[in-house]
Amino acid sequence: MTTAAIIVAAGRGTRAGAGLPKQWRTLQDRSLVAWSLKAFHEHPLIDRCVLVLHPDDMAMAPGYEAHGNVIVVAGGSTRGDSVLSGLRALEDSGTRHVLIHDAARPLVSDALIGRISSALDHAQGAAPGLAIVDALWRGDDGFVSGTEDRTGLFRAQTPQGFHFDAILAAHLSLAVDAADDVEVARAAGIEVAIIKGEERNFKITTAGDFLRAEQYLKAAMDIRTGNGFDVHRFAPGDHVVLCGLKVPHSKGLDGHSDADVGMHALTDAIYGALADGDIGRHFPPSDPQWKGAASVIFLEHAAARAAARGFRIANADVTLICEQPKIGPHAVDMAVELSRILQVDSDRISVKATTSERLGFTGREEGIAALATVTLVQS
Repeated sequence: MTTAAIIVAAGRGTRAGAGLPKQWRTLQDRSLVAWSLKAFHEHPLIDRCVLVLHPDDMAMAPGYEAHGNVIVVAGGSTRGDSVLSGLRALEDSGTRHVLIHDAARPLVSDALIGRISSALDHAQGAAPGLAIVDALWRGDDGFVSGTEDRTGLFRAQTPQGFHFDAILAAHLSLAVDAADDVEVARAAGIEVAIIKGEERNFKITTAGDFLRAEQYLKAAMDIRTGNGFDVHRFAPGDHVVLCGLKVPHSKGLDGHSDADVGMHALTDAIYGALADGDIGRHFPPSDPQWKGAASVIFLEHAAARAAARGFRIANADVTLICEQPKIGPHAVDMAVELSRILQVDSDRISVKATTSERLGFTGREEGIAALATVTLVQS
């Protein structure tokens, strides 16, 4: 079953103050349009997106169309006209369900998108709403002139979801502009289920709303920490590979891959922060294709999985535990090599060494151990 999303970004947003239309203003590192499109484009239940822009903004279209399954169309003079443009772009596409969202609600969550999508399995329409809990007043010349009963009243939000054919027919038959797509649907006799909305999914209307959105983003930041530990015994050889560098030594390290104990610990730290298993899960030692493999393959894989889930590496710390070889002369170069592989500034990567005071297997110079800690931050 195909589900599409229409992101409406064709307004001018004059109440947000002078300057760019609000949908093009920056919230942290991206525009409101980009935040909203990202939420739907990356959601597993959404198959394609339609971005509706003001005709004067269509020069932006190529950049957004470069993303797979994104269509950009020009909107009309009213919100209803803009939504209809988006709906017509989906005709003959096989779309069964459609979610219509205001770009000015950039903090819509994956969970809310999922709830609206799922509700359409048993309802022709579904939309998020929040029950009004405050007292309602009527006002006259700056004074309270009366009250209103708040029973059964809700604050409407988007995305508002519908069966595609039904909402398209409703928009084609509506003669006047409506406040939202629920009003259009109800005018056509479509029942709309109320799904619990979210406070953070508010509509940015005034300049002060940007600050409020920033606070939500800071509070919602996902920070993960992971630890990794690895050990390899010494074997015959003339060098060891540590943190991507070939270090001359009277022995080598024994392992299924190149036995880079430092890189293995760091790789497992990243997997650990993601709750994504360890190297053995992703690269089983029973698989002969990984015999003698360069450990950079494992580290790049872990980093790519972090990036795919929206995380960046904030910092990493690797401690090598051994009596020999001496790590100090190579530590800075090791950090630089790890920063190159991970595409992280070198001042965010630490490599250091310690001994075990001649205790244990490392003290007896039977092998090398490594401990790594990494912090991931949602980007």
